[in-house]
Amino acid sequence: MIDPLVAVLAAAIAGIAGIVIGLFVRRVLSSRSVKHADHYAERLVADARAKQKEIVLEGKDEALQLRRAAEEEAREQRATIQRSERRLLDREEALDRKIEAFERREEAIAQRQEELDVELRRVRELQERQLNELQHISGLSAAEAREGLIGQIVDEAEAEAQHRVREIERHATEEGEDRARRVLTTVMQRIAADHTSEATITVVPLPNEEMKGRIIGREGRNIRALEQATGVDLIIDDTPEAVVLSGFDPVRREVARLTLLKLISDGRIHPGRIEETVAKCRSEIEVVMRQSGEQAAYDAGVPGLHPELIKLIGRLKYRTSYGQNVLNHCVETSRLAGLLAAEIGANIAESKKGGLLHDIGKAVDHEVEGPHAAIGADIASRYGVSPTVCNAIAAHHQEVEQETTEATVVQIADAISASRPGARGENLDNYVKRLDDLQQIALSFPGVERCFAIQAGREIRILVRPDAIDDLASSRLARDVVKKIEEQLQYPGQIKVTVIRETRAVDFAR
Repeated sequence: MIDPLVAVLAAAIAGIAGIVIGLFVRRVLSSRSVKHADHYAERLVADARAKQKEIVLEGKDEALQLRRAAEEEAREQRATIQRSERRLLDREEALDRKIEAFERREEAIAQRQEELDVELRRVRELQERQLNELQHISGLSAAEAREGLIGQIVDEAEAEAQHRVREIERHATEEGEDRARRVLTTVMQRIAADHTSEATITVVPLPNEEMKGRIIGREGRNIRALEQATGVDLIIDDTPEAVVLSGFDPVRREVARLTLLKLISDGRIHPGRIEETVAKCRSEIEVVMRQSGEQAAYDAGVPGLHPELIKLIGRLKYRTSYGQNVLNHCVETSRLAGLLAAEIGANIAESKKGGLLHDIGKAVDHEVEGPHAAIGADIASRYGVSPTVCNAIAAHHQEVEQETTEATVVQIADAISASRPGARGENLDNYVKRLDDLQQIALSFPGVERCFAIQAGREIRILVRPDAIDDLASSRLARDVVKKIEEQLQYPGQIKVTVIRETRAVDFAR
């Protein structure tokens, strides 16, 4: 059995030995760590020194580059300053030369001024001697000579003034005529309407030849009933599938035409049916005439007319004069009169009303004796139209004296509407030929796709191919067409040439 004391001593010795061994091992490990740290520190120091050398070298290079750049910039600035100094020196020298030249010029001017003063004094002395000699020779003083000269100048001025007055009057007359022509031309260009020609006969087509017999009826009773009811002659001849209606009254002819068409469509043709159909067609025509009269008054801008005047205006729808539709002519005359009145400062409303009503007498001139102008003035007076308009109606053919400016305006507008190209049948061929010539001239140029003569030949619109003609070429084309029209055609007023170039892009969403 081990002694406890020995065990304690053994444990103590073992503990001490363990501590000593631990300390030794620790010392050995610490020494190794220190050596390793020293080696690592030496490497860090070496690396730092190497990097320090590199940084120093880079800094020196950068400083050298900056120094070189600064020196180059300084050289450039010095060169710029030197150039500026040279320019300033050159300018100073030029300025010095100019100053010297200016001083020399001033000296020359001063010398010349002295010479002029001497010459002026000499001229004044000569004038005084000349004046004294003139007074001595003429026996007149300067004041008397001045008065005589002034009187002579006044006489010459008065003669010259009279001559100038005559020139001004002549020029004013010529200019007034030119301005009147320009006003009329401008107004004519702003108005154009289509007119259809009508004859004194009307042809009614038939579905077959058998219908002629049914229209004639047994022993001619149907045709007699139709002629008696309408007041129109029915001409049934060898013309295939057609009946001719003849009558001087266009309203009666229209009633007869509508009656025949309805009888043919219905198939029941006998005297009783004829009278009933004629009465119905006459009522329809009355409605049409009233509506046409209202539309004409609206188109002409003439409100407030009496209903009877409206009906009479509507009757002109079926009246023609030399192939010109009278209702269209009245509306056009009203517009022309309004434009003319506006140009010269006359009463526009009275002029337009006179233009619309100036041919109203033609609506009843088959029923009333006398010229249609006097008939129209009498009718207008009965329905409350102003005396100014009544005088314009009565005087538009100069059968009575024109008492107002508006009467003259209406007469001029009536003449323009009746005589302009295309209005009357006598000028229709020339009018159509001129329109055709206009279109042919436009089509003769390359790149033109289509062209249309409109506004009674006052304007031609040309459509060009956008791939063949650009915007600049369009302007040149308009000038070329104008030049060719002026060279080849004779026409009143002026013709407007419009070139239209457009590009369209079309696609479809599917």
